[in-house]
Amino acid sequence: MNKAANILFVFSAVLILLSACNDNDSSASPYDEILEHSPFKSLTDSIRLEPQNDDLYFRRAVLLNSNNFPEPALLDFEKAWSLKKNEEYALGVSTLLLEKKPDSAVLFLNDAVKLLPNSLLLQLNLAHAYDQLQKTDEALAICETILQQHPKQVDVMKMKADLFIKKGKNNEATAILQNAYALTPFDVELNYQLALQLAETKNPKVLALCDSLIKADSAEAHAYPYYYKGIYYANTGENAKALAQFDEAIKTEYNFIDAYTEKGSLLYEMKKYNEALNVLNLSLNVKADNANNFYWIARCQEALGNKAEARLNYLRAWELDKTFAEAKQAAEKIINEK
Repeated sequence: MNKAANILFVFSAVLILLSACNDNDSSASPYDEILEHSPFKSLTDSIRLEPQNDDLYFRRAVLLNSNNFPEPALLDFEKAWSLKKNEEYALGVSTLLLEKKPDSAVLFLNDAVKLLPNSLLLQLNLAHAYDQLQKTDEALAICETILQQHPKQVDVMKMKADLFIKKGKNNEATAILQNAYALTPFDVELNYQLALQLAETKNPKVLALCDSLIKADSAEAHAYPYYYKGIYYANTGENAKALAQFDEAIKTEYNFIDAYTEKGSLLYEMKKYNEALNVLNLSLNVKADNANNFYWIARCQEALGNKAEARLNYLRAWELDKTFAEAKQAAEKIINEK
């Protein structure tokens, strides 16, 4: 083979190798098959023609996410963000990271907030990420920063109240919820959040608030106001009134599982174990996989001397909720007492 032919042969071999590498790269993504089918194909074709068009990646990301493909959606949001520092793109990235990777969300959002310091939504997502990582102080600091700039942001006030509750600062939580209520008394979620906090802290203001909610409920479809009144009465030792309110909650909404649990646990505290069992067993027809109810059933059975059955139900509670250490410990205690 002459020198020219040899060079041509080598050059052709390099081209073939490069072509093979490019083919491998183009099919390297595990999502290629998804992206080549409807309803994504038209956007995928457009991206081939305009690979630097950030909006195309964003539109495909939204479409992927709405069709329950979060992994390729995240890649598209990230690509759009790399091309243009747009708040919508950063929100897409951070919202998906928040679902499964809050630590990665914190890293991304800290950088994004530096680039877009006026974005309230990115700051709020960062607070949520810290909250998921149980970094309550960091989340509170961000809420405080937002409220200094936007003192009437009720959603941020509600989050700050939740964070105060996690720190055991119930008075501070109640105060901020009352301030939020003064701004938006028509916010039903806020009304419920405030009512629960008032009930838990034995504040009688909960009664008037719940009565106003009941009066406004012309369809008589909402059980929570009765439930919150029941919690208040239970916390203040007015057991008969509490039971009556839990009954009203169940009457209003038969599937309201928390009302069964509260009524059953209150009857247990009153040492009415058989009555409590009747309520809690009835709740299993509503929701057969509720860890709390199996736990209270077990406590009633243990109080009645049925320790073998109690142990099984403590274990059922723990199997349904592996964080329910109290249930597991109660089951182990029964074994140790044998």
